[in-house]
Amino acid sequence: MKFKITTVLAFCFLAATPVFAQSWDSEIEGSGTTGSNPVFTSLYRVANSSIFEAPGGDVGIGINRPGGDILHGAVDELKSRADSGDAAARHQLAEFLISGDPAAPGYDSAASWLRSMAFENVPDARFLLGYLYEHGKGVPRDYVQAFENYSASAREGYAPAENNLGTLYHHGNGVPKSLDEAFRWYRAAALKGNPSGEHNLGNFYYLGYATPVDYSQAVKWFRAAAEQGFAPAQSSLAYCYLKGVGVSTDYDEAVRWARLAADQGHPHAEALLGYLYKKGKGLPLNYISAYAWYSRAAAAGDASSPDRLKSLSRIMTRKQLDQANTVVDSQSNPHTPISPWER
Repeated sequence: MKFKITTVLAFCFLAATPVFAQSWDSEIEGSGTTGSNPVFTSLYRVANSSIFEAPGGDVGIGINRPGGDILHGAVDELKSRADSGDAAARHQLAEFLISGDPAAPGYDSAASWLRSMAFENVPDARFLLGYLYEHGKGVPRDYVQAFENYSASAREGYAPAENNLGTLYHHGNGVPKSLDEAFRWYRAAALKGNPSGEHNLGNFYYLGYATPVDYSQAVKWFRAAAEQGFAPAQSSLAYCYLKGVGVSTDYDEAVRWARLAADQGHPHAEALLGYLYKKGKGLPLNYISAYAWYSRAAAAGDASSPDRLKSLSRIMTRKQLDQANTVVDSQSNPHTPISPWER
């Protein structure tokens, strides 16, 4: 039986992280940042289980272990149900393939099911198989196979595959590097409302990759993805409001979008909130909150935050540092109200 598994793979994997060079001002000497342009770092392509969708949102059927593994003996049952059109079973098999341990019992059987679906040229299955090849998950990493599977899915108009195909062209993985082709596929995904595609397209307009620099278009696409709750795009939009790039400078809007992204754990947005608290831009000046957000960002891998923490700690009192470390250690809300003399 041939059927689509759209409820299984209703997510977007790839987002070209807009790591804006974090020289919001010149407060850190020797930080290695120059100017305020965004730069592409390595793309992260991780499945976000919070956007897996199954009918009714209920896939907790009692056969999953923590970490995505499926209890022994359950895969055959899921395959049987999936072949009968059970969307929740298809969803659970896909989640197992993405987040489960390839050495776990049943993983090979689930992968065999996926290959049979891909053989039928089901776009969602070709997309997921491409993802597994790209990341070497349960199969040897093979960018050419990733390209072939993404291409087959993209030709059917499947937006996540269009976006992922764009990233292969963007970085020359499995195919000669071509920013023109990357732009083409990012745009195709963006026009279908794929948030990763929207965000990647915005970055291309911001950087002038395969198209003239157009900050208004960059903001348009950042906003489209941000309004879908996509944290990297929310962070990019916050930066644009902070610097007045493609929009008028608006610190309140910078705070709003940075907070939305930071509350999802986006490290660059966390660092931006730290900066806004430190400078009192759109927020009350608050060194304790600034320190707490910089600490969160540093722990999440933001490269600028360790230097920012050092710089900030030099102007904080011992009491402020103790309060800030208490907030960090207790994982309390970094939006800590303080008295003016405690800033």
